[in-house]
Amino acid sequence: MGNRRRVAERRKTKPAVVGGMIAVVVGGAAVGVYALYGAGAAADERTQNTSAADHKPKVKTGPLSTTEVTTTATAFLTSWQQGRVSTAAAATSDTKAATTLLTGWTKDAHLTGATLTPGTPTGGKVPFSVKATVSYKGLSKPLTYASSLTVVRNTATGKPQVDWTASVVHPDLKDGDTLVTGESGTPPIKAVDRDGGEITEAKYPSLGTVLDGLREKYGKKAGGKAGIELRVIRGKDSKSSDKTLVELSKGTPGTVRTTLSPTLQAAAEAQVAKQARSSVVALRPSTGEILAVANAGHGFNTAFQGSLAPGSTMKVITSSLLIEKDLASPDKAHPCPKYFTYGGWKFQNDDKFEIKGGTFKASFARSCNTAFISQAGKLDNDSLTKQAQQVFGLSMDNWAIGVPSFDGAVPVQSAAQKAASLIGQGGVRMNPLNMASVSATVESGTFKQPYLVAPSVDHRTLATASRTMSSGTLSQLRELMAYTAGYGTAAEAMSGVYGNVGAKTGSAEVDGQKKPNGWFTAYRGDLAAAGVVQAGGHGGDTAGPIVATLLKLGG
Repeated sequence: MGNRRRVAERRKTKPAVVGGMIAVVVGGAAVGVYALYGAGAAADERTQNTSAADHKPKVKTGPLSTTEVTTTATAFLTSWQQGRVSTAAAATSDTKAATTLLTGWTKDAHLTGATLTPGTPTGGKVPFSVKATVSYKGLSKPLTYASSLTVVRNTATGKPQVDWTASVVHPDLKDGDTLVTGESGTPPIKAVDRDGGEITEAKYPSLGTVLDGLREKYGKKAGGKAGIELRVIRGKDSKSSDKTLVELSKGTPGTVRTTLSPTLQAAAEAQVAKQARSSVVALRPSTGEILAVANAGHGFNTAFQGSLAPGSTMKVITSSLLIEKDLASPDKAHPCPKYFTYGGWKFQNDDKFEIKGGTFKASFARSCNTAFISQAGKLDNDSLTKQAQQVFGLSMDNWAIGVPSFDGAVPVQSAAQKAASLIGQGGVRMNPLNMASVSATVESGTFKQPYLVAPSVDHRTLATASRTMSSGTLSQLRELMAYTAGYGTAAEAMSGVYGNVGAKTGSAEVDGQKKPNGWFTAYRGDLAAAGVVQAGGHGGDTAGPIVATLLKLGG
């Protein structure tokens, strides 16, 4: 029951005031309980409050000591290893989420005999290794991997604790994901290229996420039989595919044919391996078939699912808009000042250059920002959005390429943000798949939704654009891209790429990043490609050589 606080009973009669004091009468007898008037009472109250404050424990602040980090990490890992879930979870910043995943570690993932070994801390981060056994219905296999945790100080209590995130349990887990061992539910697949050769992650490291996506979508449709696996099951809000970590028994795979070219895929893999944080996509403009996709980082498919500002490669779409509205033409005079202010923002060109008495072709080829910003006031807020959607098939969230993808975003914006969107900044977001499609649309004259698996396999409907550019607009846009490939910022990268060619470079500034993301999009004959190198610098120097190599092979 605990201690009850005694509360004086209320009385309806007023107490008698005697000599500056109130005598409280209980049961007819006066007792020695008084409330004093004047400064004496206030002073007494302050004294009591001060005394209480002096005895209130102080919350520890400041950086964590090595001992605090090591002790906290060891206690957490020891509790987890021993199966004391409540104790381990209580040592984290999110007891509920930690309890769920750590309970699922044994209950759902069927992991036993865990050995968790901490490494040397770096600041508050502590790496650790995991060894365990996956056991399910008489089948078992070892599991080993490396993970890490970060110890932080609780701001309310001052005590050190593990900063909880799902990746502590396994680096492939994101918040909302779970680990599950059992019948996969999705049979394995044997993915093959356009020539019938088998596609494996060992052969093409970039295609791990693609293979996961193909299995998730086509595993049940391809005629295979499920096996027993430990898998990462993605949360309901995730756009990533489930992932197999350990296969206890093999299922029977079904075959899924893709549009990938073995020659171009091998070349794409080799190119991104040379450049950190690079991604590239190549496709066939006449059909939309994706011929290659590769990423230097293999944990996330930036080429298909990235959402990055495309910088000046966006000027291909913007130029088509300006030409259609008779605001620009390749050989007409067009302003390219050092600066142009719009919506309260002062925009400038790279190295603050200007072109005096130049043409729009010169501004496009040299990637003059102010030449485009200066036209913002003549456009409606939704002009660029409509152009991207209606002509280039972007920003409608309706592509169905066969695996998860992002279809680009060109939101309606106003004032300075509208102006920034014209040069691929502001709220505009793209990835190499989107920008390869832009070049493909220019080359073929019509948007054809890219795809990795033919729509006939599952009878899905591909996205379409509501209109095409006029022949006059299209020829002028091709002239701009051809001139840029031969004489502009793309010329060095496109040297040696012959035939019907066009290109555009781009550099996108990113907050907190010293170097911009470098972009490059181009076509040669019936092949279009685009790439990005994050934090790489100018697109012509970084992404350009990657794209050009693929064009030389397949154009």
